Amino acid sequence: MSITTNHVQLWEIQQMAKKIRITIVGASGRMGRMLASAVEEDQDLEISGLIEVQGHLLIGKLANKEISGLKSNLEFSDDIEVALSASDAVIDFTNPETSVSIAKLAARYHVVDVIGTTGFSQKQLKQIEKSARETTIIRAGNMSLGLNILTGLARKVSKEVDLDFDAEIIEMHHGKKVDAPSGTALMLGEAVADGRGKSLDDLKEKPRDGIVGPRKKEKIGFSVIRGGDIIGNHSVMFAGMGEQIILQHNATDRRIFARGAVKAVKWGITASEGEYSMLDVLNLH
Repeated sequence: MSITTNHVQLWEIQQMAKKIRITIVGASGRMGRMLASAVEEDQDLEISGLIEVQGHLLIGKLANKEISGLKSNLEFSDDIEVALSASDAVIDFTNPETSVSIAKLAARYHVVDVIGTTGFSQKQLKQIEKSARETTIIRAGNMSLGLNILTGLARKVSKEVDLDFDAEIIEMHHGKKVDAPSGTALMLGEAVADGRGKSLDDLKEKPRDGIVGPRKKEKIGFSVIRGGDIIGNHSVMFAGMGEQIILQHNATDRRIFARGAVKAVKWGITASEGEYSMLDVLNLH
């Protein structure tokens, strides 16, 4: 009996000492490099795969030779299935089509899937939801702690103020961002709508251009700004008669998203199958 107990204790120690193996998709891009650095900085994690698209110039080349500051001697690869078969988790900041495909593979290989991609269609979101029946998926429009706190505050204020306060989401990003409104802005809009007991689909205002008439009560408006190298600034404004309540978050360093993704991986390793958000990870519901 004591031998069995000792074996169990030894196994538990080995599991505690085991590092979480992570595949990073889009690893040579700006966000991918930050993710790789964040993983290497965490003693509980290790990089198990660096994935790029087929035909990429870095395929077959060593990461520590090609990316300044990285220690990993892994080669960049385009074989996502091989990488996932040797991983516990995958971090994906790519594009909606790619993310849907990776979610399916994550379900097949039962690895935690952290998705920072935005711009999904409703059909694509349904596909990710289906994959989450077989594995743990954490998907968020924004991975930063501060922005998720802002989301919780937006929901709370929306619940407290009456409909005489018009809700507007203002977001600013760099000129190369392709989707609008941003996934973060939509996440904030969903929080405001939830505070009012409705869905964003019911309350979202159409883009304003030309003679659009007076603003409709209860609707949630979005203003989009694109330019320069703005990482991401978001404001939620509740405009009343004679006063405005403005909640704001400005991102000045993309590493906040990488740190959030790493936190999501570590939380997701012990979570059951299903789709979660950073509000779950940070216990901000």
